[in-house]
Amino acid sequence: MQSLPLRVAVVCSSNQNRSMEAHSILSKRGFSVRSFGTGAHVKLPGPAPDKPNVYDFRTTYDQMYNDLLMKDKDLYTQNGILHMLDRNKRIKPRPERFQNCKDPFDLIITCEERVYDLVVEDLNSREQETCQPVHVINVDIQDNHEEATLGAFLICELCQCIQHTEDVDNEIEELLQEFEEKSGQTFLHTVCFY
Repeated sequence: MQSLPLRVAVVCSSNQNRSMEAHSILSKRGFSVRSFGTGAHVKLPGPAPDKPNVYDFRTTYDQMYNDLLMKDKDLYTQNGILHMLDRNKRIKPRPERFQNCKDPFDLIITCEERVYDLVVEDLNSREQETCQPVHVINVDIQDNHEEATLGAFLICELCQCIQHTEDVDNEIEELLQEFEEKSGQTFLHTVCFY
């Protein structure tokens, strides 16, 4: 069993729904966790599928909340976006972009394959300094509120199991196989180095 808490990063595209739901649950369970997005911009649903609300990663959750409140309080209350932003601003001030973070993690969990590819590509393009391994695992989660909650509990359970392994590097493949059988989904996994 690892003596220190796992340093966990959860990554989705915009650091809004899936990664923040997992961030919330993992932090309540005592994990050292940060969350990120990989997109060029933060995108939130707009009045139509082809009209998203687009923000810079420097925009705070509070600024997004107030902007959407002024644009259409009823729409963004009904679709849950204001509730989500309210939760987000209680966790941290603004979304963060993974590519701008140089802090090391023990485990990085992505929420879709495209994000997994971007995270692995970014890690592999960095100059290796410490050769410390980081396990990168993809857990596919649809980008809606209900699936984000279910996915966050699956991520939390996975992190708890990894935290309690004697030797993560040697036991993780077997652990992931058990999780695949239990959940009915396939997890991508690779090891990168800092």
